[in-house]
Amino acid sequence: MNTPPATDPSRAEARRQQILSAAAQCFREHGFHAASISRISRLAGMSAGHIYHYFENKEAIIAAIVEQDLESLLQMTAELRAACDVRQALIARAAQGVIEQLDPLTAGLKLEIVAEAARNPRVAEIVRNADTASRKSLGETIRIVRQRAGHEDDEEAIAGMIEVVATLFEGLLLRTLRHPQLDHAQLTLQVQAAIENVLAQPS
Repeated sequence: MNTPPATDPSRAEARRQQILSAAAQCFREHGFHAASISRISRLAGMSAGHIYHYFENKEAIIAAIVEQDLESLLQMTAELRAACDVRQALIARAAQGVIEQLDPLTAGLKLEIVAEAARNPRVAEIVRNADTASRKSLGETIRIVRQRAGHEDDEEAIAGMIEVVATLFEGLLLRTLRHPQLDHAQLTLQVQAAIENVLAQPS
């Protein structure tokens, strides 16, 4: 496996982010297979050989993009669990989550990665591993909310709540492309209400 050349860490990270940004744009605009390393390198303003110093192949680039999204989600759920009122913090943060998921650029990239996962076992493994980690963290957050409200839920019940919340947010990726004129403010309120209903359901 190729390794990054010895250089200043901040400069190396800047280069890495430059590649990821260019790759994300190429994946959105051309699809995974048409987004060749040479095309990514032109957009990033560096040679293809330089890209290979940082990423072994396009799958490694996808893995890095997915890892960044996962790290962001794990940080967010950890911050929610540290809040004084975890339930209210979760409902409030859902509004920002709706905005993020309704961004057409975000939606285009995530859907392209999922589409590739349907064809490519390695990408499917990357996506599913990230999903497992995100579900675990979200489940810990939901369980705290439920316990503080006096509920004692088994793993199956918590898993069901996780899937409802995940389905709500992943569905937004499709809705923003199918119906770009949808009312974001009204939809945000509806999503928040739906999450409140999930969190308040009887044990």
